[in-house]
Amino acid sequence: MASETDIRGALEWETGSKAPSDKNTWVWLWESIQGDFNDNRSTGQIAFDAAISMIPVVDQVCDARDIIANCKSIAQSEEHDDNTWKWVALALTLIGLFPSLGSLVKGVLKIFFTFVRRYGMNHLIKAVDEAMTWVITLLRKRDVQKYLRQHKVDEVFKWLADAVREIRGKVSVGALLTAFDKAIGILKGLLSKITWLPKVGERAKQTIALVEKIRKQADAQLAKAIAPIQKILDRIIHRLDMEHMVQRSGILNASNVHFRGTLPEAEAVSLMRKAEPLPPWLSKGREGKWAEQDVDDGKQLLADYPDWPKLNDKNIKSFHSMTNVEIKGPAKLFRVTSPSNGAMGDCWVPEDVWKKILASPDPKAAWRKYSAVWPDWNPNGQFVVLEIKEGETLKAWRGPAASQAKPRGTNLNAHLEGGWDQVIVKVGGNQWDSTRYYMRGGGHGEKLHPPGLSRAEWEALSEAKKKAYTPIREKINHPNIKGPLDTGWGPTDFDAQLRDAKIGLPALSGQVTN
Repeated sequence: MASETDIRGALEWETGSKAPSDKNTWVWLWESIQGDFNDNRSTGQIAFDAAISMIPVVDQVCDARDIIANCKSIAQSEEHDDNTWKWVALALTLIGLFPSLGSLVKGVLKIFFTFVRRYGMNHLIKAVDEAMTWVITLLRKRDVQKYLRQHKVDEVFKWLADAVREIRGKVSVGALLTAFDKAIGILKGLLSKITWLPKVGERAKQTIALVEKIRKQADAQLAKAIAPIQKILDRIIHRLDMEHMVQRSGILNASNVHFRGTLPEAEAVSLMRKAEPLPPWLSKGREGKWAEQDVDDGKQLLADYPDWPKLNDKNIKSFHSMTNVEIKGPAKLFRVTSPSNGAMGDCWVPEDVWKKILASPDPKAAWRKYSAVWPDWNPNGQFVVLEIKEGETLKAWRGPAASQAKPRGTNLNAHLEGGWDQVIVKVGGNQWDSTRYYMRGGGHGEKLHPPGLSRAEWEALSEAKKKAYTPIREKINHPNIKGPLDTGWGPTDFDAQLRDAKIGLPALSGQVTN
């Protein structure tokens, strides 16, 4: 139990005022925690509440205040048939008492939960997005920066997202009830010094009795709160993940990005034949274990599901087997790309596979090997993210990528293994990217000749003349595509490419991250 000196200091911190020397500390405590809880606190108060989560005794005072407010709110709404939201609000407070929750993570969740309480489940996305500004404000505080250095936290948003994932996995009725019992223990401990006082002591006893009454109802009522709580935590995790990806992209915020052009197939095959040992993403022999899906079988599936995206023969054969799926938001799809390769495209990496790629010892090799993507098809310096927003559904085809081998005439006795799931989607509307075609200047250190050609102008050229140009993505048009972001893998697959000419890209919005 905290000492009277600790409690007095905590109350001065929490209230922002110094009490008269003759004021009873424990009466002051009672006055501080039994007042009405204000869900419409100013943003400054919200950030303040989050910051004091890092001061243990002050935090106990705030926890007691919040629990009392939640229980009063539930008691006042008992005549209503459905007061699930009141129990959700209580559950959000109880999560703050989970033993594995670090002080900074608790402060961050306090901010998110405050905005969620304010806006409700019908405006969850708005609540979490607005809260993010104040999370960043908290993270910029000097004490928080010191905390992050002490705990050796480098990628703070990833660290926070992982911590919230861990908490989400622990949310259960049992865990919430344990936290509730802990809260009652804290409350009794704080109020034990005043229960004997006239009038004030009686009201304190009544408050404890009210909280214990709500606790008796909690077994059944908190069960209804689990699904909304998980949805709230999922949205918070999603937002932190997106913030992490934006932070990672900072390396591209330069006025002139350099890119080594896409490998022509003949050169790529030559480099693969000469490679000794083989690159880690390339397997010996021409036969992979993930055979191409039969085109006729694929066409039958397309006929069986006419509302799903139409695929060409190449799309069908890129699968080992495909299944029609509906991707319900919030969700994300990922696409590895380069400055000469559009954010648009049919093939995407589902989120669970993307996480598996990033967790691999060599993510670039894992992507090429198991997604079966030849280096002449797609360089790998950037990636983009397609967001499927909450309430949206995207029809798609999903299944293991087929193994890939080059035509026999290329004399390449090697293959890409495949086997990890890919997703093919078709999004209607205008082209996702604005791309122009620039003539190469020739020679090492070559420059691109402006102003470049539009796609239509380039398409009108002869095949021989087309080879003098390289495509450059200038702008991503689709509102749900974020990026381009830096993979951190580099744009080359072979050491020999490092001797190739660099192309200095113009400072275009499609190349410098937003």
